[in-house]
Parts: sequence; structure tokens; C-alpha cells
Amino acid sequence: MCGIIGYAGARQAAPIILEGLAALEYRGYYSAGIAVLDSDGMPAVHKKSGKLVNLATVLQDSLPEGVTGVGHTRWATHGGPTDFNAHPHTDCDNQIIVVHNGIVENYVQIKESLIAEGHAFTSQTDAECIPHLIESYIDQEYPFEEAVRAAAGEIRGANAVVAISTREPGKLVAFRLGNAGGLVVGYGKDELLLASDLPALLPHTQDVAYLAGGEMVI
Repeated sequence: MCGIIGYAGARQAAPIILEGLAALEYRGYYSAGIAVLDSDGMPAVHKKSGKLVNLATVLQDSLPEGVTGVGHTRWATHGGPTDFNAHPHTDCDNQIIVVHNGIVENYVQIKESLIAEGHAFTSQTDAECIPHLIESYIDQEYPFEEAVRAAAGEIRGANAVVAISTREPGKLVAFRLGNAGGLVVGYGKDELLLASDLPALLPHTQDVAYLAGGEMVI
């Protein structure tokens, strides 16, 4: 299962996310990626196929700065193990950024509908339909978290999703549908962490809660 880590707080997110991804390497993966929002809400997205060290090498002299971010290690399911198919995925305007664990069983229908509305896709993954679907609700003037909730209502299958938005930097929104691996919420001092398994959180907090299927956290 894919590895997920998310952070929102006062500390620099990138080192925490990379450390968390390293703690999740045991789950196996074909690519790794990270997205961080800077103080102005501008996103920096970096992703590489292969091992986490490939991503870390690219970032070693220039870690993206910002206190909100997400990271991901991906098993290749829909779409091969390429840079383009690596997570995080974004919407058309790079305003919605998503990491995802699971399989969107109805992604073909969702993707076809979104393409008909004018959305442009850049990967072969089922996951990319999620940020575009959230974007479609944002375009209907839904607040960010309500757009995520509405998108969750359209997705079929077992899925765990964490989303961030340039419109509301500092906020993580996540949900779990069915039995899609796991999502653990870690409560620190003036910070929140999310991960697909406990080892990524333990260096920072032991105050945790597990999301059940059908639950959402903001």
C-alpha cells in the first residue's frame, strides 16, 4: 500500500515529510513525491520515480520552504512507475494538491466527465481525477473542505486521500473510504500530522487517532 504523510503547523514541513516517507519505505513503492506550500500559498511539487533517495538527492540543496505539505510513496497500479504518474497530483491550476492510497473504481467515468468539462490530465493514474474533481466543486464556489467532501461522495472503492489547497494554506483535509490501508492523525503542539501508518508519526507525537471508513478530518 502507498505511503502518505501530511503536515500543517509552525515548523518547516519538508524535513518532516521526507523523514516520514523514509519511515514508510517498508511498505514498498516505485516512486516518491512531496508538495509544500510556501508562506504565500504557492506550491512547490517535486516527484521522482525510483527510490526515495532519488527525490532526496534532487532536494538536498534546496528543500522547499513552507509549513504545510504532503508526501507520498507510490505503488504503480494505474499507470507505470514514471515521474508523471508519481504523486502528489494537482488540478488544472495547481491549486489543489492530493496524495492518494487505494483504487478509484469509477475513475474512468469521472475522468471522462471532467475532460468533457475542459479539465486537462497529465498522468495515467486514477488518483489524478481526485484533485480535478475537487476543483470542479471549487469552481461551483464550494468551500475547500466541502469540495473535498463532495468529491469523496462521488468516489467508489477503498481510498484514503489527503488534500491541500493554495487557497487555504495551513489546512489539511483528509478522508478515508472503506478499508484503504489506514490514515492516522497525529496531534502535536500547534501542529497536525497525518500518515498512512504510525511509524511516521512517532518521532513527533504519541497522541493519535485512526480514521475509520467514511470519516473525514480537517
